[in-house]
Amino acid sequence: MASEHSAWEFWGGDRGGQRFSELTQITPDNVGNLVRAWTFHTGDLAARAPEVMKRTKFETTPLLVEDSLIFCSPFNEVIALDPGSGAQKWRYDPKISTAQRPANRFVCRGVAYWVDDRAAEGTACRSRIFTGTNDARLIALDAKTGKPCADFGSGGEVRIDPGTRLEWPGEFQITSAPVTGHGVVVVGSSISDNRRVDAPGGAVRAYDARTGQPRWSFDPLVRDGVAAGGGNVWAPMSVDEARGLVFLPTTSPSPDFWGGKRPGNNEHANSVVALRIETGELAWAFQTVHHDVWDYDLPAQPTLARIDTGDGMRDVVIQPTKQAFVFVLDRDTGKPVWPVEERAVPQDGAEGEVLSPTQPFPTHVPPLMPQRITADDVVGGLDRSACEKLLGASRNEGLFTPPSTQGTVIYPMTGGGVNWGSAAFDPVNQILYANTSHAIHIVKLIPREEARGFSSPPGHDFGPQAGTPFAMSRWLATSPLGMLCNKPPWGEMVAVDLKAGRILWHSSVGTTEDLAPLGIALHTGTPLVNGVAITAGGLVFTGAVDAYLRAFDAKSGRELWQGRLPVPGVANPMTYLWKGEQYVAIGAGGHSEAGTSIGDSVVAFRLARPGEGPSLWSRTIDRPGGRFLVKAVEAGLALVALVALVAVLWRRRRARRNVAASS
Repeated sequence: MASEHSAWEFWGGDRGGQRFSELTQITPDNVGNLVRAWTFHTGDLAARAPEVMKRTKFETTPLLVEDSLIFCSPFNEVIALDPGSGAQKWRYDPKISTAQRPANRFVCRGVAYWVDDRAAEGTACRSRIFTGTNDARLIALDAKTGKPCADFGSGGEVRIDPGTRLEWPGEFQITSAPVTGHGVVVVGSSISDNRRVDAPGGAVRAYDARTGQPRWSFDPLVRDGVAAGGGNVWAPMSVDEARGLVFLPTTSPSPDFWGGKRPGNNEHANSVVALRIETGELAWAFQTVHHDVWDYDLPAQPTLARIDTGDGMRDVVIQPTKQAFVFVLDRDTGKPVWPVEERAVPQDGAEGEVLSPTQPFPTHVPPLMPQRITADDVVGGLDRSACEKLLGASRNEGLFTPPSTQGTVIYPMTGGGVNWGSAAFDPVNQILYANTSHAIHIVKLIPREEARGFSSPPGHDFGPQAGTPFAMSRWLATSPLGMLCNKPPWGEMVAVDLKAGRILWHSSVGTTEDLAPLGIALHTGTPLVNGVAITAGGLVFTGAVDAYLRAFDAKSGRELWQGRLPVPGVANPMTYLWKGEQYVAIGAGGHSEAGTSIGDSVVAFRLARPGEGPSLWSRTIDRPGGRFLVKAVEAGLALVALVALVAVLWRRRRARRNVAASS
């Protein structure tokens, strides 16, 4: 059975999302001896229609609770595995309809665990698993058996009313894990972007964790004189149990790229919001973007940590953003620990738009990545002229350049910077780690009269933004060869000394092996929406858009090991101790939005036991570039065989000619 400090009982490792484990068995010196312990398949790949699987994102992170690894599938099946063997212990299927088309695809990032300390030991549902679904249900299960908790809601579930008529059933869904505290379970929601001004509202809802009765509802967006929906919380939340606070990372109001019907700063959208978890009362809020028209919502879990500020230890909330900023706020007041400046930003928005003249910029912790693209950043070679033309035709005045009918460069792109994978914090060494994506979005506003009958080109997102003068189109800035227009790296891990306000290192993460023709493994890094797990053993683990789990040296950022996965693991890894052995596990089911191959697996690694060891295949072929090498050798051998065959045939033909000539 796992010890107190070896479990992973919350989606982010702990209630505050530090993603830090005190385990030290796996180290930089022995990580090369990791072997695959087991692989579990949910069965979705065989049981679901290929068209349905093409709309999945396997982003789950398992919990280690009740002697089980418990996770959710993209279809909200909750599955418990034996931590040592990966054998299934129980499974619950909420039977969501696969005929619906969820706005953000079929996805479930995780589940929540809660123990009712009022219930007697051995009582059914004393320990519970809470999960939200793509069809907007909150479900409570017995953590030991997977059976619905009959005393919660109706037969173990609460159906959530989105509060407005939906355009279609999938317009409103739940994608991230609920959170619990003080006998309350809190759940956010995810909605379709850029459909309409009157999109579903962003109310965060809380229920009694025992009965499922509503406790409170909080709409982050102050709606006085504002016509908008959204402001919701789709990203993971955090809880400070001692203070009785729940921390919400809120999103932008609807629609994303034109805000003429929502004047002002739009509090408390794009904010870190602290609520009293028992009542929903607002404790404080801090806004990271005023009047957002860039889709720069808060996608990451607020990380709760105790840091050395240089003036003593202090409890803080660390909030990374899509712009690659890191805001550090006092946990009791929401005030910045280090100065945040209001700086002038580009103006002259689209017709009817009233932009904020300034935006908040942290001054102590530097941005995690560059925030502007120039001509020097454009990729070279045959693609350069096409990329220069694309970027040159667009507005590009740096961070917060407003969307336009001309087309506007959004960099960091609307996916970040940092995304839902969030950051990780080492409380011993006081270092923050995060994955970042380096890609460019072009956003173009389309006047309403031109939008009628508009046909979106392949690879372009189209949003009608009904109720506004403009529809919108968004696409990645890529070359005719399909490469990103900006120079690599396209995805990096970064380590930050918060006290010193200094970047310690950047390290490229991922190759093109599972995206490029023939499995060519260019070490460009890949965009990274997922996050990392860190250990006291001195390692940082992460997945990527190629099919490897990786380990990096936490001190230097040097990549030390790769473990091959069935398909890419675009999910947050976790680590745990089981019967004296440390394991590292990751969901590996691919990611349809990233264009990867699709699967349905969870994979765990551990150190080799006596008599075991990494195979020659795993040390060579199961490494980035290994498959391309095999294909190249195969192609070379085939070419040699073809040349040899041609030579034999030519010699035979020549011999026959010689015989004929002599006769």
